[in-house]
Amino acid sequence: MPSNPLESEIIEKYGNRVRIRVCGLCWKNDQLLMVNHKNLTNGDFWAPPGGGIEFGQSAHEALKREFLEETSISIKPGRLLFTCELLRPPLHAIELFFEAIHEFGEPEIGSDPESSAANQLIKDVRYLNFDTIMSTPPDERHGIFQLVKTTEDLKKLNGFYRI
Repeated sequence: MPSNPLESEIIEKYGNRVRIRVCGLCWKNDQLLMVNHKNLTNGDFWAPPGGGIEFGQSAHEALKREFLEETSISIKPGRLLFTCELLRPPLHAIELFFEAIHEFGEPEIGSDPESSAANQLIKDVRYLNFDTIMSTPPDERHGIFQLVKTTEDLKKLNGFYRI
């Protein structure tokens, strides 16, 4: 049984179906752009910007839209880097990770149009160095960080991973 209204909203919208998401790795001076989501875990949850692909929208169009919505940054989508599958019933997501080249704009806390005004998820947006990301508890950062130990490892990921 969901423990809070936000959890109920997430399960209602995304539960018991496969969701295809795009995510972008956007680097600036060896720091990675990250979004802090509240109420997804017992603490904070840091992840690269991204979200669901809408019907009729290309993966690159979705990535550009998600970056603008969440971070106010305009990006140019680059090559597909790797794919992850998250399977934690009732949630199931396939995530396509792309290079995201920063074109213009500065990080600002955006909004998630899929969440109600009362249940916005985004708490913070900023570039973080790898050590700062890795110093957060494992359950408060995206599963891709369980696969790597260094910035170089993250930049070399390719293929398909279950997280």
